[in-house]
Amino acid sequence: MSTEQALKSFIAAGLLVLAGCASQAPAPAPAPAPRSEPAPTTAAPVQQVAPAAVATPAKRCDATVTLTNNETFAFRKADLTAAAKARLDRDVVAKLAGCARVEAIVIEGHADRLGTQEFNQKLSEQRAEAVRAYLALHGAANDPIETIGMGKTVPAKFCPDIKDRAKLIDCLAPNRRAIVTIKGTGK
Repeated sequence: MSTEQALKSFIAAGLLVLAGCASQAPAPAPAPAPRSEPAPTTAAPVQQVAPAAVATPAKRCDATVTLTNNETFAFRKADLTAAAKARLDRDVVAKLAGCARVEAIVIEGHADRLGTQEFNQKLSEQRAEAVRAYLALHGAANDPIETIGMGKTVPAKFCPDIKDRAKLIDCLAPNRRAIVTIKGTGK
């Protein structure tokens, strides 16, 4: 047999082997080895944790009270009227009774524009002090109270066109006032 014939025989035999392999079903893949279950742990079971309670802000007992109308001070005076005392009792003293802790009480005294700056400054300080003294007698003696005289610097009413002095004094009455501001936490 010649080399050429031997080569043809070899190729033919290889093709027959390949053809035979192609017609056979592939062998099944080997089954995976069985897994062993992990050993149970002795750790404690997971417990559900309740969400943290949201802290509610402390109840406030803040208030601002302005003496108005017949509660204002008389012209050039620092005496509290009966109406002013009743309003302080109702809206300030009663509010302070509902406070667990008073952080601050600020009392502003005000004056109208009639008179000198110096006179009105002193008068507004006296008005704030009159309110402080009243509150101290009625339960606020141990609370932190600050007084401030605003003089004629913060008018509530202007009355620019009134020439008659008596009518002007009457018109400017809302400026002769006191403002009480309370800051604190409620009970």
